[in-house]
Amino acid sequence: MAVTAHHQVPTPVPLVDLQKQQAALDDRIRSRMEAVMARGDFILGAPVTELEAKLADFAGTKAAITVANGTDALQIALMAMGTGPGAAVFVPAFTFAATAGAVAMTGATPVFVDIDDVTLTMDPKHLEVQIAKVKKVGGLKPQGIIPVDLFGRPADYPAILGLAQAENLMVLADAAQSFGAARNEGRVGRLAPATTVSFYPSKPLGCFGDGGAILTQEPALAEACRHLRGHGFDPAGEARQVGLNSRLDSLQAAVLLAKLEVFEEELRTRRQAAAWYDQRLSARLRTPLLESKDRSAWAVYAVRSPRRDVLQQALQDAGIASAVYYRKPLHLHAAYAGFGEGAGSLPVSERVAEEVLALPMHGYLDEITVERVCDALLQAL
Repeated sequence: MAVTAHHQVPTPVPLVDLQKQQAALDDRIRSRMEAVMARGDFILGAPVTELEAKLADFAGTKAAITVANGTDALQIALMAMGTGPGAAVFVPAFTFAATAGAVAMTGATPVFVDIDDVTLTMDPKHLEVQIAKVKKVGGLKPQGIIPVDLFGRPADYPAILGLAQAENLMVLADAAQSFGAARNEGRVGRLAPATTVSFYPSKPLGCFGDGGAILTQEPALAEACRHLRGHGFDPAGEARQVGLNSRLDSLQAAVLLAKLEVFEEELRTRRQAAAWYDQRLSARLRTPLLESKDRSAWAVYAVRSPRRDVLQQALQDAGIASAVYYRKPLHLHAAYAGFGEGAGSLPVSERVAEEVLALPMHGYLDEITVERVCDALLQAL
């Protein structure tokens, strides 16, 4: 009788292990959610008020306004800042579509800026070039800049704010991936006049669906954002302007409050996992280089290689999840091509899009799993 050999299938390694987090936090999350269900305050209830206070306290800002998702946070903040038709808003091309999409939804024009080859965030030098180009061509009035804290790393706000001040432009930080990060000891939320955050489930601080927030030091802007998230109504019950229906559910706020209790510890775990990756991979692959004054939230740990697709296949063969953020810069997408200048116009963004590979990263990643990921990558090189 023939004996059939059984090959053990390796345990899959997810990109973000939400199940492991859920197991660790299940009791505290359920307790908060059940309290909401008992009270029935499902929209803008007590947990939303509590969450807004705690988000502002964590970031060191005067106000936090929660909304339905991170994209709405961008659009509402732009609307509150008076963005509209005829305005040019400068955005990096290497980001998720929401950054440019929110601009376009206000009727303004997104103008794409290349990224720095090391930080992968907006290149201040190219930003200066693009501002000058828009002014020279005419037709659009430069109005604002949206730096993106890509993969959890704060953009170069000192340089960008300096340019903005010289050109009288507003700055709105897209911190969808970077809540919990810091630069020069200043936490995300305080690095720009206004900051937007996403609570999508896979973000460093994520809920059980969609959610977002706007952080600001400016009371008038905070008030405008609160009106805009509720159809533009003021406290007296009059619609002062056309707004959105974009309110955070109390159940999502309950989830976020439970997760916020352990958020600092999860950030420490992410930093430790990034350090393990650095130690094993930096000699063979391009790994993220952080300056001493930066502290990333490590929403994503991405390596770079011209053999990216080969490496991704090797990980897949080993049962390890990975992802490509982003396979195309925005100026090469059909929806945004009309705002850009075509292939070759933003060379760093275009090259990085062919090289970047995101590895497993979350707040419950252990050294053994990191070693397994690194072994699979190094064997494929």
